[in-house]
Amino acid sequence: MIKRLIYIFILALILTSCKNCTNNKNADQDFETEFNLPDSGEIYDGDLEISESAINEIVQNISSPVEMAALIKSLGVPYSKEYLASTDYVDNYDTNYKKALGLGIFGADLGYLNMYNKTGSVIDYISAIKKLADGIRVGQFFDFTTLKRLATNNQNLDSLMYISVQNFNQMDRYLRETKRSNLSSLIVAGVWIESMYLVGEVSKKSPSSELTEKIGEQKIILSNLMILLKNYEKVPEFKGLIDDLNDIQDMYKKVIITYEKGEPEAIEEDGMLVIKQNDKQFIEISDDIKTKIIIKISDVRNKIIQL
Repeated sequence: MIKRLIYIFILALILTSCKNCTNNKNADQDFETEFNLPDSGEIYDGDLEISESAINEIVQNISSPVEMAALIKSLGVPYSKEYLASTDYVDNYDTNYKKALGLGIFGADLGYLNMYNKTGSVIDYISAIKKLADGIRVGQFFDFTTLKRLATNNQNLDSLMYISVQNFNQMDRYLRETKRSNLSSLIVAGVWIESMYLVGEVSKKSPSSELTEKIGEQKIILSNLMILLKNYEKVPEFKGLIDDLNDIQDMYKKVIITYEKGEPEAIEEDGMLVIKQNDKQFIEISDDIKTKIIIKISDVRNKIIQL
């Protein structure tokens, strides 16, 4: 079952097919990008071409910001605007690198707002997402009117997530066809960083075993994310981000994750008999390591939003 992933953008790619992609390809061939090799100036899109199925597998294993926000809310933690990145400075995201990361960050914040039904603030984040999406020329996947209608009605969250997954795949395919798959990786990185920041900040003020476990299990998820990002480490902008995340990955070496095989159980699901495997996951993470991870995540995130 697809882990509702996608991160959305959680929304930023809504209800538009890729029928306009062909018309935009010529324009995108002339699209100035800073993702060039320092010596040759050659446009660079990674050492390896990562297949769509491989990207989907990696992305599906990264917790969506809605899952993170749902966990926070389920613990009775009140909403706080201070956790969110401000949309007042969206014009400071003035390069492709910053815009792609910003899309992910604002997408994660939008998931948090939606979970707490803060419809009054949703429009500001949708507007910021639209501005950044247009900036990297994926605005054809963005239907502002439909997005606003769905995002301000929490009852539409499931359908919104489903549509977002489909449209992310279309956008990712389009970016790879136009030699800009690096932007997809940055969007995913932005979502993960902001989601982790939210969980970390909440954990500092309202510590719980559930939040600690969520932070600990990111050891595996960060490894998956690094597979995507390291494909572009020859680009200076990526190198800085990868170095920062490498520091976090080093901290995770002291986090131990073990599994216990459980007995299978036959259950009824949607009128069908299915076998559920009751495996258990155990995470060992010290308070010291958790604190160091939270501090470093905060540093990385704040560096991005202050660019």
